[in-house]
Amino acid sequence: MRKIQMVDLQTQYQFIKPQVDAGMQEVLSSTQFINGPAVKTFQTNLEEYLGVKHVIPCANGTDALQIAMMGLGLKPGDEVITADFTFAATVEVIALLGLTPVLVDVLPDTFNIDPDAIENAITSNTKAIVPVHLFGQVADMERIMDIAHRHNLYVIEDNAQGIGANYTGKEGVKIKTGGIGHVGSTSFFPSKNLGCYGDGGAIFTNDDDLAHIIRGVVNHGMYKRYHHDVVGVNSRLDSLQAVVLNEKLKLLDFYNERRKWAAIRYTQLLENHPKIITPVTSGDCDSHVYHQYTLRLIDTDRDAVVAHFQGLDIPCGVYYPIPLHLQKAYTDTRYSEADFSVTNQLIKEVISLPMHSELDEEQIQYICKTLLTFLG
Repeated sequence: MRKIQMVDLQTQYQFIKPQVDAGMQEVLSSTQFINGPAVKTFQTNLEEYLGVKHVIPCANGTDALQIAMMGLGLKPGDEVITADFTFAATVEVIALLGLTPVLVDVLPDTFNIDPDAIENAITSNTKAIVPVHLFGQVADMERIMDIAHRHNLYVIEDNAQGIGANYTGKEGVKIKTGGIGHVGSTSFFPSKNLGCYGDGGAIFTNDDDLAHIIRGVVNHGMYKRYHHDVVGVNSRLDSLQAVVLNEKLKLLDFYNERRKWAAIRYTQLLENHPKIITPVTSGDCDSHVYHQYTLRLIDTDRDAVVAHFQGLDIPCGVYYPIPLHLQKAYTDTRYSEADFSVTNQLIKEVISLPMHSELDEEQIQYICKTLLTFLG
């Protein structure tokens, strides 16, 4: 059996090595390292894939979120509602801009932000909602967009874990995540479903005016050299990373289908155990691209399972062991533990198994057998 890895980037690279190596050599020979032809090609290709009018590449996913908020003109003191159960980058950029983070609970089945909790948290200072498509599962965007419309709020999609997923509305029309809200963002961190070989990110929008503002923000606020029309940052995707992303974008649907296959096999092998709750999916899994395959372990010492796996050299992860409202940087006297009952339960139960497009049947069988044997 091949060595089990949480993410197998080496095997993935070998499959696209000739194209990536040739593309990188072309960039090195041209010396067009910033905003070169490869970046422009990737931008166009991603716009076509996502079905959005504008993709603005940037340096990383955290920058993408921050720039999206800057583009919307949010001001210090404005409240931004987001999920308590997610990675810190989502709330980090809110705080960095002097905005007020408002954390709310998530749903126990999808782990995504609870629309009812959003509605209950809205005040006269609320200006935006940031739903996170956590672990690759689409949030309830129809309800979220309805809430935003009724309260005149912006919706900023954190699509760092969900790129390639589809949301199907009441009319049966499918739309890619990232292009549903007023603006979307993503990360191209190497382990993402669409990842480069360093840092990278992008912002998406169908709003022409917003896209224009964001294009200035990513480049020091300039539209014309040395003319700084808006307050900006220095955040650009380099050409070498665009080469990798162009090749991987061609295979993104294949990668995601492979992840779905692995997830289905995990679920088939694990779903009948009374101490395991497998991920919830709908239909043909079109709404879930399995950035992570995350279980809930009921009435079990989750940390003992993690230690057992580590002893057998089986990688696993706990995303996330501490909720944001209990992180020292984001504590707030307005919060009550009763407001986060689901999140507080999830942090004790969740465990993510290896998930990537290179998993094979033998590895999945071994991982599942190990877990089932330990649980008894």
